Amino acid sequence: MSNIDKQVLREAAERAIHDDWGYDTDIFHEQVTPSVVLALLDENLQLQREKDAIEAVALAMRDDMRQAREQLEAAERSMAEQSAIVAAAEKLVRCKGRYHSELNYRALAKLFGVITPDLPPLVHENVHYAEAVEVEISALRQRIQELEARVIVLPQRLSPEGYHIDEAYMVDDTEGEYLDRDAVIDAIRAAGIKVKG
Repeated sequence: MSNIDKQVLREAAERAIHDDWGYDTDIFHEQVTPSVVLALLDENLQLQREKDAIEAVALAMRDDMRQAREQLEAAERSMAEQSAIVAAAEKLVRCKGRYHSELNYRALAKLFGVITPDLPPLVHENVHYAEAVEVEISALRQRIQELEARVIVLPQRLSPEGYHIDEAYMVDDTEGEYLDRDAVIDAIRAAGIKVKG
């Protein structure tokens, strides 16, 4: 803005408001000329334009941020999908020694959508996988039978005299007999079962 002293204008205007004799009003009218009013209006217009430009930049930045956030989310989703595919492919590659390599090749080709006209179609593509599952199920059944076959032989019952409550377990009967706590824990451990506490 030009060389307008806004503080002087403000003071003159405030004095002119409270002037009963018109003296201060005349001073105000001398200082507020059309050129001063136009300069103030120009400055106000310039400030409004700058404000509008800043708001436009802020809106553009907000839109850019939203677009960048959407692109980032899309990239993260794509990376998650790719990670799942890579993990599945790595799993198949690790299984190479376990199953027929042609099956691995077929599975990888199917996973990545590759057409394999060089391979004849299989009647049962999951034959080797089904055999491996059967072997695993058989091993699990055998382990269950071993666990069910375990027997715990509890120690001889004792009378409650001479035992503190934390040294024995009460047997569920009307005679009030107890089992030695340490002997019970030893019997459970002897059967191959872990005991805490």
